[in-house]
Formats: sequence, structure tokens, C-alpha cells
Amino acid sequence: MSSRTNPTVAVLLGGPSAEREVSLSTGRACAAALREYGYDNVVEVDAGPDLAVVLADLAPDAVLNCLHGRWGEDGCVQGILEWMKIPYTHSGIRASAVAMDKQMSKDIFRAAGLPVVDSVIVSADEVRKRHVMLPPYVVKPNNEGSSVGVYLVGAENNGPPQLDPSMPDQVMVETFAPGRELTTSVVGDRALTVTDILTTGWYDYDAKYKEGGSTHVVPAKVPQEIFDLCLDYALRAHRALGCRGVSRTDFRWDEGRGVEGLILLETNTQPGMTGTSLTPEQAQACGMSFPELCHWMVEDASCDR
Repeated sequence: MSSRTNPTVAVLLGGPSAEREVSLSTGRACAAALREYGYDNVVEVDAGPDLAVVLADLAPDAVLNCLHGRWGEDGCVQGILEWMKIPYTHSGIRASAVAMDKQMSKDIFRAAGLPVVDSVIVSADEVRKRHVMLPPYVVKPNNEGSSVGVYLVGAENNGPPQLDPSMPDQVMVETFAPGRELTTSVVGDRALTVTDILTTGWYDYDAKYKEGGSTHVVPAKVPQEIFDLCLDYALRAHRALGCRGVSRTDFRWDEGRGVEGLILLETNTQPGMTGTSLTPEQAQACGMSFPELCHWMVEDASCDR
């Protein structure tokens, strides 16, 4: 970022994706944290079709990208910022686009020797007609986050899932990975810690973002070998995708299978920063306050990411 003593920071939030409301919460929380840290010129920008014009008028020294989902997290906004030569946070064009494509990122994880489950890309119509793999399995959009549009098809189901009409034409179907939900954040070149996410049911959108939807145990009370593997896998996933700044990698761990039961689900290049979010909680556990984390991200901002 520019070395100006009183920089202008544009916080991108909102946007047109299915995760707009979460992005608004993330952006507002990060803007407040930056002001608490001491930044005087923090401008919240609800990203729309006129984003380039708004940024040209504002001429910020850096952009803190708090957008979630398609357009803001998949390389599109990153391309605009590169074109305008405005330093920005998180991952660059390629890493953002690849991480958002769940099937493509899985191919990269496999090549890096990281454990993932089998999956296929098929038409939503085909999924509605028949079981495309033996239950239990999961159906999800290939390029959304925050458990948007996720269906768990159990062995007890009588037939294939009746997907909502809003689901995309092509969806991912993957083998269900049973077990505990674990996650690890990476800041720069450091994997922070491991969180065990406890819910009464499926870790869906409500469990992630509604108050009381889940309980976080940080650091996770798991065997040291599993704890260390989560740190190792998260950092390797971050590097394999070419991520920058902050990322978070999610796992499932089947305790009965030991090390073999640890499965990497996906890597999120712009993890949430709301009041119930995992990454700020992990940073706090490692001695970095939320304002310090937001300051770190702004200081880390650059082009050519």
C-alpha cells in the first residue's frame, strides 16, 4: 500500500451475489475496526455496476475487499482493481477464480497431495431425475460459498433431491464426508490454529451466520497429529492455489478413521469477518485483535497478486 500517513481506504461490501447480506456485515465490521485502529479516511462502498466510476472519483490508496460470492470473490472485481492499479487485499485474479471453482480447486488439491472426496459436475436436471452417485452425497453449486444452495442427500431418502429452480444448470455432486467440522485460517504465510465447529445439524448458512447457530471450540480439542495436519494442509492449500493475504480452509474429520478420516472440503479466499466469523476468532486466539487483523490486511494490499 501507499506510504501516505493518512491513507484513504475503500471497503468494498454488499454487491449483487447471493451472499450480499453477509458481505454487508463483514464490510461494516471491518470498516469499524479500521476506524478503531486509527484510520481516519475509511469509505464504505456498496459495489455495483458503477464501481469503477466510484473508485476513480474516490481515488483510494487501498481497497479492503469484503465482498463474498460471485463477482466479488471470483476474480472479476480483482480484475477491475488490477486495471485501475489500486492496491487491494486478499487473493489475485487467478487464485480467486480457481478457488471459487470447487471442481478446479479440487484438481489442484489432488495434484498437491491433499485429501479430497470424489465429485462430478452434472446438470441439475439429471440430479433431479436420479441418484448420480450412491447416497449419502452432497449437491451444491460449483461456484458459490457460505453453504448457499447445499443439499445433503442421505441414504434414507426415497428419491433424488428436488433442487430449487434457482440452482444453476450445472452443479457439483460429491461424496458426503462424515465427521467433525474443522477449519484453519492462514494469514500471510502462517496457519493460525484449528477451530472445531459444533452444530446440532448441518453446518448450513444459518448455522454459519445466525446468532447461536453454532459453537466454536478454539483451539480444537483434537489429537495433536490431526491439529498439525490441519495447519499443514491449510497452508499447502493456500500456496497451491496461489492465495495471498487471508484464506480459510475447511475440513471434515471422521474420528474413527484417524488420519485417513481428515478430508479437505474447500478453501475460501475471502472468509467472513462478521461477529460470528471464524477467522477473526482464530486471529484473536493467536494474539491478533480484529482491528490489528484489518490493519494487517490493508498494509498487505498490493497489485499483481
